[in-house]
Amino acid sequence: MIKSDLHIHTVLSPCGDIEMTPLNIIRKAKECGIGIIGITDHNSTLNCMEIMRIGNMEGIYVLCGAEITTKEEVHAICFVESIHLGALQFFLEEHIQKIPNNPEIFGYQLAVNENEEVVEEVDYLLINALDITIEQAESFIHSLGGIFIPAHIDKMQNSIYSQLGFMPPSLKPDAVEISGKGVRSNQIAMDRSLEKFNFIRSSDAHYLEDFGCIYTILNPEKLDFNAIRDAIISKSSPPVIN
Repeated sequence: MIKSDLHIHTVLSPCGDIEMTPLNIIRKAKECGIGIIGITDHNSTLNCMEIMRIGNMEGIYVLCGAEITTKEEVHAICFVESIHLGALQFFLEEHIQKIPNNPEIFGYQLAVNENEEVVEEVDYLLINALDITIEQAESFIHSLGGIFIPAHIDKMQNSIYSQLGFMPPSLKPDAVEISGKGVRSNQIAMDRSLEKFNFIRSSDAHYLEDFGCIYTILNPEKLDFNAIRDAIISKSSPPVIN
């Protein structure tokens, strides 16, 4: 049984605090007893590999991915194995609307290394929507053998219900995510179709103090991508939300 937080932003997200660096994130996870973390910057994966590298040294398993913003302005968190991370990054860069970022308004978008040195700065705004639908996003992620989870479905903005009002029957998410304030039974009462999906709860951390008390318990058979994916979708030993 492993405490997991699958929705964490870094300093690469314009809304991510300057202290959300790879080293600080791994240190915070260790401090809080979080064994699996998901890196989900807005529409970019550029900090994933460095955090994975540090996590491997410190005994923290890092799922690499992004928080996609679809054409409908729906947020979804997605993860792929590291060998497919380049394909995901190319897909995101190909489909995002590249409107220039204004760091003084939206914040800096930085890829940094373990020493907190800037290795890249993204000059277009990462919180812009992609030109693809949520169904297209899900199909692409699953074509890579990845994990696709509609984000914070209980929120009144950028959730599948705030933007669409329903769960598309053709969508095949691996689970659905609720926020720290979300109540699973309330969501199911609103839409009975959610009964067939497992739920996870994540911090959606943008600041170091945001994560640690909000998490999901996963029970993977071993610590690798496929086993964690199986634990997320498992019906015999489903995720437990705190």
